[in-house]
Amino acid sequence: MRAVVYQGPRQVNVEKVPDARIERPTDVLVRITTTNICGSDLHMYEGRTDFETGRVLGHENLGEVIEVGPAVDHVRVGDVVCVPFNISCGFCQNCEKGLTAYCLTTNPEPGMAGAAYGFADMGPYSGGQAELLRVPYGDFNCLVLPDDAKEKQNDYVMLADIWPTGWHATQLAQVEAGDSVVIYGAGPVGLMAAYSATLKSASKVMVVDRHPDRLAKAEEIGAIAIDDSQSSPVDQVMELTKGLGADRGCECVGYQAHDPQGHEHPNMTLNDLVKSVKFTGTIGVVGVFIPSDPGSPDDLFKQGEIAFDYGMFWFKGQTIGNGQCNVKRYNRQLCTLIHEGKARPSWVVSHELGLDDAPDGYEHFDRRDLGWTKVVIHPGELS
Repeated sequence: MRAVVYQGPRQVNVEKVPDARIERPTDVLVRITTTNICGSDLHMYEGRTDFETGRVLGHENLGEVIEVGPAVDHVRVGDVVCVPFNISCGFCQNCEKGLTAYCLTTNPEPGMAGAAYGFADMGPYSGGQAELLRVPYGDFNCLVLPDDAKEKQNDYVMLADIWPTGWHATQLAQVEAGDSVVIYGAGPVGLMAAYSATLKSASKVMVVDRHPDRLAKAEEIGAIAIDDSQSSPVDQVMELTKGLGADRGCECVGYQAHDPQGHEHPNMTLNDLVKSVKFTGTIGVVGVFIPSDPGSPDDLFKQGEIAFDYGMFWFKGQTIGNGQCNVKRYNRQLCTLIHEGKARPSWVVSHELGLDDAPDGYEHFDRRDLGWTKVVIHPGELS
């Protein structure tokens, strides 16, 4: 099969690799028809992780089931499914609690919890930017989609990661109707957090970024664009909230946050959130932070540490929630919103490419070229 293969920093190729196949009785084999380039793929693409050369990328996947293992009971050949980026067993202590991002059985690395497709330190599993994908524990991990899946693929594929992750940010931040919300980052996840806050009837949604195309996307759903290259985002938030600060805040950038001058500061967005969220406010962090980053320009973060304004955070009585999204906690209910016409997350999509064009897509998306807000790849078509 053909797949997008990592060959080193900023180098991915479409190559022939061995076909994905059924390996265990509980596996499902999916012919991928829609898969996305995720912002977190760029950490690996840029060589900022220990992702091995020769591995297949891609953890936001949708396609058609073409084979099932003999122990698969629910999923059928011909079903169109969206696959959470979390690979989880469904029966360990964490999975039973709904913490499927921290499955205790699917990552063979001692002392690690949680697995994902085509992702550094998240197990040996191949990604889905390919023609075929093996899905372990298929009955648990496959979300069988409604009969409008073919015409709404670009909506439903967002259920694999970025929309549940954006929703998760608002859940961690405890967003309720009437709240004011500030979101740092207008990449795909930040835009999905803004979308989620809007669906939850937030009274005011502010999105901080400096890329005009991404800020324009936020404005399309009624969010207030805050350009941090023009003036302090904290000052702008305080002005918009009459000096009180936002009720809730979401961090959707992660450890490679840059200032307007292009310098990297892994602590920047977290500390700006402490400053721009009100006393007793809540913060949800879904941007990726990692245990160590030898390539960081920040000496502390080389060891996975950041200079966090904990004193002000404590003094303001704020609460913070963080971590990877447990996709299965949300994907079914969000699927229903799409099916019933209440939500259209594909509004974020800017480009649809064939598999052979994926390397160009990575290059444009990594450079944050104007207009490249979300890239969807179609390795095949639904039958």
